Formats: sequence, C-alpha cells, structure tokens
Amino acid sequence: MSNQDTTTKQSVIATTRRRYRSVKNSRRLGRFLSNRLNVVGLLFVSVVVLSAIFAPVIAPEGPNEQDLFNRLDSPSVDHPMGTDQLGRDVLSRLLYGARISLQISLAVVAITLAIGTAVGLVAGYAGGWVDEALMRFVDILLAFPGILLALVIAGILGPNLTNIMIALAVVGWTQYARIIRGSVLSVKQEEFVKAAQLMGVPRRRIVLRHILPNVVTPVIVLATMDMAYVILGTAGLSFLGLGAQPPTPEWGTMLSQGRNFVDTAWWVVNFPGLAIMITVLGFNLLGDGLRDVLDPRDMGDVENKGM
Repeated sequence: MSNQDTTTKQSVIATTRRRYRSVKNSRRLGRFLSNRLNVVGLLFVSVVVLSAIFAPVIAPEGPNEQDLFNRLDSPSVDHPMGTDQLGRDVLSRLLYGARISLQISLAVVAITLAIGTAVGLVAGYAGGWVDEALMRFVDILLAFPGILLALVIAGILGPNLTNIMIALAVVGWTQYARIIRGSVLSVKQEEFVKAAQLMGVPRRRIVLRHILPNVVTPVIVLATMDMAYVILGTAGLSFLGLGAQPPTPEWGTMLSQGRNFVDTAWWVVNFPGLAIMITVLGFNLLGDGLRDVLDPRDMGDVENKGM
C-alpha cells in the first residue's frame, strides 16, 4: 500500500471519528435539554454564577456600607431585598456572598477531586497491600458523619473560611477515592490495558493515558453535585460561628446574624435562605442531568457506539 493510500485512509478514519463525536455530543445535548428539570438546574446555576461575576456592577451598594437611619427597612425600590440590622443592603450582600460561596466550593472540590483521584488510581491499579491500606484509611474516615467530622476539624483549627475549606476537603476526598478505585478495578481488566502492559508501556503512562480518561465520567457528576454539598456545609458551619466572621457577606453568616429578626424583619433571613436553596437545588438538578447524559450504561450511548 502506497503512502498516499495510507494517508487517505487515516484521513477518512479521522473524519469519521470527528463526525461520530459530533453526532454523539449533539444527541447528548439534545437529551439533556429535553428534560425540564435539567434546564431548570442549568438556569439556577447560571444565574448564581453570573450574579457572582457581575456583583460589583449589579449590586446597588457595597456589601458592608451601613446606614443606621434605614436599618431593617422592608423591600423597596432603593433596597429591593430590604436592609439588615445595620442598614446594609441585603441584595448587595447576597450578590457578594455568591462570590464567596462559589470560590470556596470550587477550591474545595478541586482539592478533594485531586486527592481522591490520585488515591483511587493508586489503590485501584496497584492492588494488594497498597489497596488494602488506602481503602481501610478511607473506611475509617467514612465511619464518622461527614458534617460532624468537619465540625470538629473546623472547631480545632479556628473560625475562618480557610479552615472551613480544609475541614470540608479532609472530609470530601474519600468519596472520590472510592468511586475512582472501583472504576479502575473494572477498566484495568479491559483488553486495551492488558495490551499496553504486554507492550511494556510504563505504569504511569497506562494510568494517565489509558485508565484515567475512562473513569472520569462519574467523577464529573460527583463533582457537580459536591458543589451543592460544599455550599451547604460552608453555610452550616458559618451559621454555627465556625466559618466566615462578620462583616463578611457569607450566606450562613447572614442567616446567623438575622435569626433574631425573623418576626420583625423576615427578609433578613428569608432571602439568604432562598439563595442557598436555589443554588443547592440548581447544582443537584444539574448533576442529575449530567449523570443521565454521561451514564455509559444508557441505551442511547449503546446505540451511538453501534453507528
């Protein structure tokens, strides 16, 4: 076979692969958008993210600007969500609070994802005593309720946002490790992995090039849903006084400061609670949608692979 024929064949194969991926991705997108709950989750998350990004532009005032003459004012044109006990604009504090919550959740998820993926890959591929040692350590951490363990760690380290991130990261990486490890145990039995081993491909290359790309799907779904857990955990710990400290406009701290005014100024508590609910619900719905679309056992994917 001439070089020209070989080049032509490779070009046809590459074109076919691109078309297959394009069709598969379009079908996945169509299946995702066909579910109204997925669209609602995407909408909620998009609103929160855009609000956090453009908070300095959207916010009527600075998050910590006080006006004691207008304290506990009800929602109005000047203050769409009212003011709190110090005359600060609730809407402005919610918008800047979205920034804090998203930054913490992204940082914690990134840390837990990196640690959990590394531990899961090593345990699943190495096997033997390495797998046993790592998984028994994971089991020990999982034996404690997650929020209780985070509460203890945050209490020991002291009340601030950095310590909350550490506490939630220590608790959260174990679930990634278990999921990755289970997926690796399955994938490493595949023929393409065994072929790479017989060819003498280094372990590191096998893990990073052949195994890791085939186990990321459940991790993507878990990371999306974990964003909701981290936001809720951050708000809960801050509400208890172990997270953000006043005057930081964090949603949990706003709930804690406003709980004494529930009867006289409902907006001080209800709007931060509503922001937490919408954000957590949005990430949960988005994660459910991604799970349904990316699930390799879905019959739609089986049909696509048979094209």
